[in-house]
Amino acid sequence: MQRGGPVRPCEGMDLVSASDRELWEQAAAGGGGAFGLLFDRHARAVYNHCFRLTASWSTAEDLTSAVFLQAWRQRGRVRLHGDSCRGWLLAVATNVVRGERRSARRRLALLHRLPPPGTVPDPADEVAGRLDDERRMVEVLAAVRRLPRGQQEAVALCLWAGLSYPEAAAALGVAEGTVRSRVSRARAQLAGLLATPDGEPDRAEPSPPATVQTEETR
Repeated sequence: MQRGGPVRPCEGMDLVSASDRELWEQAAAGGGGAFGLLFDRHARAVYNHCFRLTASWSTAEDLTSAVFLQAWRQRGRVRLHGDSCRGWLLAVATNVVRGERRSARRRLALLHRLPPPGTVPDPADEVAGRLDDERRMVEVLAAVRRLPRGQQEAVALCLWAGLSYPEAAAALGVAEGTVRSRVSRARAQLAGLLATPDGEPDRAEPSPPATVQTEETR
């Protein structure tokens, strides 16, 4: 994204068929409906991205709200380079997750002082599935966090979030070749880090676990 001045609302625009760039410009001009459509288009991708970086669905939900709140506050100060804002939103999400980690101790101290939450009815199979997602993602995330920071970002954006190399490069502010190199090195290192006890690579990586992907349609 780049800095930009105010944009006049475009009356009569078909927002549903508008590009992200057009919706962002309308949101910058005060169009809440345009921003709502951007949320509808990208909230699930941001949510899953945050989960893959935290291994917690509940934390991912909170962080997704924080990402779009930040995007809303910045809507009048930035412009899209391309027609999609997904890469920028995922980059914002990555920074929000980093901020969450820095304040983790303070948050945990606060949670320990709160009364235990009441139980909420939930189908047993869905609960089991979500817990299994989190357990598997904790293992995967532990391996990914052993990589250099640049490789972690490349894994999150290209292998997990599905951004193309050019999109990831634009989001990270680096050359496309740098992203390709980081992905290649990350794949090689993860093949060893995620090997099973019998020496075979865990075929669930570097893509997210299959059950994680089904969360997209829940």
